[in-house]
Amino acid sequence: MIRVIVAEDHTIVREGIKQLIGLAEDLQVVGEAANGGAVFDALRAAACDVLLLDISMPGLSGLDVIPRLRALARPPAILVLSMHDEVQMAARALKAGAAGYATKDSDPALLLTAIRKVAGGGRYIDPQLADRLVFEVNLSDERPPHAQLSEREFQVFQRLAQGANVNEVAQLLAISAKTVSTHKVRLMQKLRAQSLADLVRYAIEHQLF
Repeated sequence: MIRVIVAEDHTIVREGIKQLIGLAEDLQVVGEAANGGAVFDALRAAACDVLLLDISMPGLSGLDVIPRLRALARPPAILVLSMHDEVQMAARALKAGAAGYATKDSDPALLLTAIRKVAGGGRYIDPQLADRLVFEVNLSDERPPHAQLSEREFQVFQRLAQGANVNEVAQLLAISAKTVSTHKVRLMQKLRAQSLADLVRYAIEHQLF
């Protein structure tokens, strides 16, 4: 039996995923989490083989959670489930240590296939993203500006675009406000943004929430 924990902040979506998994005889939901911080509570409460992780959650995002999970003594396989079909988002999740990346508009049967594949030690990429991931990520002349951000700059960018101030970002990422401010200056230069409104507009246009 493949044990699964579902981390998704939208209750309706989470319940739908649980019902889908419940239809498979070889899969079992053993826990759930509604935000990034609760993922660790769920893991302490029940061992699992696969963590189905929403990339956009309040507090700690999926991208924040992945490296922390990978640092555990026996981390589960991480299958990211996202509303984003943005290549750079998928690339960042995989680079951080996710075993797979699926989008929420995937065929339900493909999601079950993805869970089984990563549980067996394999990797999974949404078919709609696979070719784009191969051909676009390493083409530096075609990469969007946010692809030039470091992992930490990208984390700061996401939080600022979501409305957090410098001190709130510092608390969420466990770094100093001065460090956040430094990242803010650099990422705004890279994104050619003049204001926070520009950052929000950029994030919406590129579906980076």
